Amino acid sequence: MAFIEGKTGFDNEKYIKEQTAEILERVHRFDNKLYLEFGGKLLYDYHAARVLPGYDPNVKMRLIQQLKDKADILLCIYAGDIERKKIRADFGITYDSDALKLIDDLRSWGIEVLGVVITRFENQPSATLFKNKLERRNIRVYTHRYTKGYPTNVETIVSDEGYGANEYILTEKPLVIVTGPGPGSGKMATCLSQFYHDYKRGTRSGYAKFETFPIWNLPLKHPVNVAYEAATADIRDFNLIDPFHLEAYGKMAVNYNRDVDVFPVLRRILEKITGGDSFYRSPTDMGVNRAGFAITDDDVTREAARQEIIRRYFRYRCEYAMGFTDRETVQKVELFIKDFGLEPEHRRVVNPAREAAKDAWERDKGNEGIFCGAAIELKNGKIITGSNSPLMHAASSVIIHAIKHLADVPDKIKLLPPFITDSVRNLKTEILNEKSVSLDLEEALIALSISATTNPAAQLAMEKLKDLKSCEIHMTHIPTPGDEAGLRRLGVNLTTDPNFASKDLFIP
Repeated sequence: MAFIEGKTGFDNEKYIKEQTAEILERVHRFDNKLYLEFGGKLLYDYHAARVLPGYDPNVKMRLIQQLKDKADILLCIYAGDIERKKIRADFGITYDSDALKLIDDLRSWGIEVLGVVITRFENQPSATLFKNKLERRNIRVYTHRYTKGYPTNVETIVSDEGYGANEYILTEKPLVIVTGPGPGSGKMATCLSQFYHDYKRGTRSGYAKFETFPIWNLPLKHPVNVAYEAATADIRDFNLIDPFHLEAYGKMAVNYNRDVDVFPVLRRILEKITGGDSFYRSPTDMGVNRAGFAITDDDVTREAARQEIIRRYFRYRCEYAMGFTDRETVQKVELFIKDFGLEPEHRRVVNPAREAAKDAWERDKGNEGIFCGAAIELKNGKIITGSNSPLMHAASSVIIHAIKHLADVPDKIKLLPPFITDSVRNLKTEILNEKSVSLDLEEALIALSISATTNPAAQLAMEKLKDLKSCEIHMTHIPTPGDEAGLRRLGVNLTTDPNFASKDLFIP
């Protein structure tokens, strides 16, 4: 049971065409002013790319580029996420750093952010520092307090004490895209605050949501939708049939718990602001998502999504071992694994990695230490393995073996000659006073680049690193920071067993 590389199940061009038309239709439905809550990742949506093979991780940015003459962009970030230094896992950076990166990325696409909204701002020290940093770089910052009366007292919410207490953000274009790094960033409250101010000023604007997952017109237990549940198991999101849509239209549509839970309150808020018309009869009505219509091969997407569920299983087990999540999160994804009749070993690289660790132990069992294995599945289906040694970490070993294979470099030719590895080893131990001599992946790649200046085989192999992007890799131990950073830059899909590569508690 493995995803066959090269098969796609998603049509980006159809998606962009249908999504653009749907958004513009919604803009015209209102007074040529729409606040669009833009959920999910604006850029580098690797989850979507993994479960919808062929999906361009930056397709939403291509969509915005087409709409940029009609759209302003507001970026929301929750002050609490800044304060507790919440991490975006796929980049390994905090949400405030991700916000800065997003602004830079948008600029690289020729798109400027109108402003940044720090939501639920209570003068938190880190949030204040973030605000100062942005303002001193000439980026407009707005601060919104917690909405008074929310969620039960609609009279207070829809008043000058509630949404009216927030500063009105002047926008010029008919479409206002409100986005942010991750869930709970305050996007909806920002949209509704603007919506409230518009109605007071006589502008009959509108509100809509753009969320890729869950995909409303796929079955509830479709693996793509279950993979979304697995991805959000740590925040306890779950999918369900939209009861309001079923009652209103007699049709089943999939939504998620937070939108369904908040809909009765949201409908009352919209009715209060507009004086009677909420526009929508269900949470699904609010959405403008056309992703389901761009799926071209259901079998391919089903298998890709099942593989993603397994990846999430490994990830949460590791996070549990490191103290980042709780047992309930792990158990929830374990249930998904069982529901589909899966085993972790259905991920093809798992057993080869474990065998590589076992072989290393058999080879060097007279030595003390922990034996780590790694395996990578290349795009042609070939699986390459590696293990740790006095010279290299397992991650370094498997990557070096993989690019040697891709470059047709014979085994007996060394990509990292002793004079380079000895120099790095001397730097680490004699000058920097580090205990570890073995090269992590970042160090091995730097050594490889140095070797490539005089070694044609190393140069040829180094050029093959880009061919590893999106390849599947599994390791028997949680990677060190240097291994993790190197693997992230290569763009591989990594899973690991929940074992530590060292008995040391502190790994620099």
